[in-house]
Amino acid sequence: MEVYLDNNATTMVDPKVFEQMKPFFCETYGNPNSLHRFGAGTHPKMMEALDYLYSGINADDEDDIIITSNATESINTVIKGVWVDEILNGNKNHIITSEVEHPAVTAACKFLESQGVSVTYLPVNEAGVLEAQTVKQFIKEDTALVSIMWANNETGKLFPIEEIGQICKEAGVLFHSDATQAIGKVEVDVQKANVDFISFSAHKFHGPKGVGGTYMRNGVKLTPLLHGGEQMGGKRAGTVDVASMVGMGYAMHLATTPMALAYEDNHVRKLRDKLEDAILELPETVVIGGKENRTPNTTLISIRGVEGESMLWDLNQKGIGASTGSACASEDLEANPVMNAFGSDSELAHTGVRFSLSRFNTEEQIDYAIEVIVNAVKRLRNLSSSYAYAPETHKSGL
Repeated sequence: MEVYLDNNATTMVDPKVFEQMKPFFCETYGNPNSLHRFGAGTHPKMMEALDYLYSGINADDEDDIIITSNATESINTVIKGVWVDEILNGNKNHIITSEVEHPAVTAACKFLESQGVSVTYLPVNEAGVLEAQTVKQFIKEDTALVSIMWANNETGKLFPIEEIGQICKEAGVLFHSDATQAIGKVEVDVQKANVDFISFSAHKFHGPKGVGGTYMRNGVKLTPLLHGGEQMGGKRAGTVDVASMVGMGYAMHLATTPMALAYEDNHVRKLRDKLEDAILELPETVVIGGKENRTPNTTLISIRGVEGESMLWDLNQKGIGASTGSACASEDLEANPVMNAFGSDSELAHTGVRFSLSRFNTEEQIDYAIEVIVNAVKRLRNLSSSYAYAPETHKSGL
């Protein structure tokens, strides 16, 4: 049996989404910016896709949603655009983010630091969440942007976006949230959240890879990252990948209906909890960040005495896909930075394994995964020179 439990890295394209995309490869293939019928023929489905995107995040008709190649491009568009508009061409020189952001945010901020921008990296609390009042404490007169993720890609922890958004609004500071791991798992409402920007990627909610979006509140100025054409109203140059845009829109539609979100919150959560509870029955296992306030599909579990990479090897041999954290840093053998942010000791920082489910997982798959995981833990602990198997030391939770 093959069981895919790495859906925070990417998801399979929903077959219904794929069917919507097919005509735009060999039938309705015109450039949407061309004036002839071949180009114009793409417009109805592109407009439908935009309607789905706006509805999925409750964007206002006057707001902008810019189609990009992925969330990484979207994030760089926002952070570097604000750098140009508010810092290079303004009188501000400060950005606030957290210590547990996706590498796309962290790397963009590090680049700005190399250009002389002051960046504050705020710590999370013991539950793995950035407290809104911490953000408020660090906002200064020259703060140009606050960029805080909606949901953590490794722990699934949800951040207090609405509260942070209100704080930024009252302070007159632009607020960006990386919503990549939230859309399709929990409600993402840009009106309630008081965000100026969000970033997202279709392949995280059963859409195609290679397409994402940037939401931009009406009235907010943002210098484009890419120049060279008038596509997207001049906000993002380059011929639009119509098939991918249509696929992302329909994937958003399927993932964000009340029924779909209820399925995530009930069925997917139930399967995640079954898997998690079975692992926690083993001695010295712990859910990083605790069980509360998470997306319903994600768990990051530390298994003392079992190196994460070794566990992934055993699971892969049995047809199970999982990860040790962000896929964008999976080749880096350094200790997991999120676990370091929690203050984990040097041994535990290498033991985290992330399991992330989707609506396509079944109970039969979870039962099989539990059996394989339990056997793998026992085998690897028996091989470990630093772990003494002692059932009486059983721990669970934080």
